[in-house]
Amino acid sequence: MKNNDISIRAYAPETDTPALSQIWLEASRIAHAFIGDQRLLEQQALIETRYLPVAESWVACVDDVPAGFISLLDTFVGGIFVAPQWQGLGIGRRLIAHALNLRGELSLEVYTRNTGAMRFYASLGFEELSRRASDDEGLPFENALLRLKK
Repeated sequence: MKNNDISIRAYAPETDTPALSQIWLEASRIAHAFIGDQRLLEQQALIETRYLPVAESWVACVDDVPAGFISLLDTFVGGIFVAPQWQGLGIGRRLIAHALNLRGELSLEVYTRNTGAMRFYASLGFEELSRRASDDEGLPFENALLRLKK
């Protein structure tokens, strides 16, 4: 697939929420398997009701079908997820580039056990600023704070 086969558009809550929630769950089951499926299913409801509604989200589409998304809270990337069948084809890079063009600088937190994401962000030039031993819920899953500037 060529990069020009991918389009990026604004999130449409009335039609995109189920698809983005499913993308989040499928990608999280791979990237965050260490968290456990029950916890991921609990978090999925929060994605739909708490996180997507407050973020500025952008949807990457292949043939007008959502394949991934990025959610921004100002310059902070609240989440970036690509459906497993579309990973490795440049969609994540396109989403980061889109967000960076909008903001000029991005920061995010990532689970350090998500080694694929750690490699991905390093390949894009993100710099690690700090680490913390637990996640937002106080569970013992180390997070790294990363930043990328134009």
